Amino acid sequence: MQHFLEFKDFTQAQYQYLFKRTAILKSRFKNYVRHMPLQDRTLVMIFEKASTRTRLSFEAGMHQLGGAAIYLNTRDTQLGRGEPVEDAAQVISRMCDLVMIRTFDQEIIQRFAAHSRVPVINGLTNEYHPCQILADLFTFIEHRGSIEGKTVAWIGDSNNVCNTWLQAAEILNFQVHVSTPPGYEVEPERAGLHSTGHFTEFQDPMMAVAGVDLVTTDVWTSMGFEAENEVRRKAFEHWCVDTDMLAAAKPGALFMHCLPAHRGEEVAAEVIDGPQSVVWDEAENRLHAQKALMEFLLRGELLDDQ
Repeated sequence: MQHFLEFKDFTQAQYQYLFKRTAILKSRFKNYVRHMPLQDRTLVMIFEKASTRTRLSFEAGMHQLGGAAIYLNTRDTQLGRGEPVEDAAQVISRMCDLVMIRTFDQEIIQRFAAHSRVPVINGLTNEYHPCQILADLFTFIEHRGSIEGKTVAWIGDSNNVCNTWLQAAEILNFQVHVSTPPGYEVEPERAGLHSTGHFTEFQDPMMAVAGVDLVTTDVWTSMGFEAENEVRRKAFEHWCVDTDMLAAAKPGALFMHCLPAHRGEEVAAEVIDGPQSVVWDEAENRLHAQKALMEFLLRGELLDDQ
């Protein structure tokens, strides 16, 4: 049994399989080819944080694979009334085949996984967002080929998405340029890095994007940090990805954003709605990448014709 709690939980070879498998599953979906390897299997989705893309992609994905998805909000369960995570894990995992959790602290999902009898997937925590980067990487590969040896610019907060990009760079051998306002820099230990050899920090975001293959960002204030919103608005005002910033990247560099986006804050409307933006492909690919992930966790590696 294998969990997917951080990006570094899988090997490079496993990711290469998942990217290949995602392409196969996406092609079958687009061509109306039924593929139901998870018939009679059940996914339980536990949400402590609000979601649009995570819930829809997992629920629709499980349905398309022939299984069923059950939505649980912690407010409506005994978890919201103080039931220990360890107890909930033992009960829930006896009644389903797969669990996805979207919560606050990484420790919560680690405690759940330690007492689960089935694979557990991180749907987002304060520290990491591995499913998002799985989809982002597939989107890059779909448009530009292998990401090995390429350079990604991360502009903005060193949040859970940034941390996961940094883990991915170590495993898949690419570079990340990170530019954050003072006080919001990368914390290598919190990011779960083995070394600092795959990322470089820049005080000037224009220098960070110079000559890169991909520019990506996120909202200035992530869920759980709303009390800091006004402070962050002032701190991040020069970290908006606008047309001048994107023009400093390689010609044809892609732009990504995990959404939801605030046009005029972390990204200009002309960028996110422009020709170099692949945010809608990126959002759609959450569905297909997570189908490959769930299939892999429950069935292992399959042949191309399976």
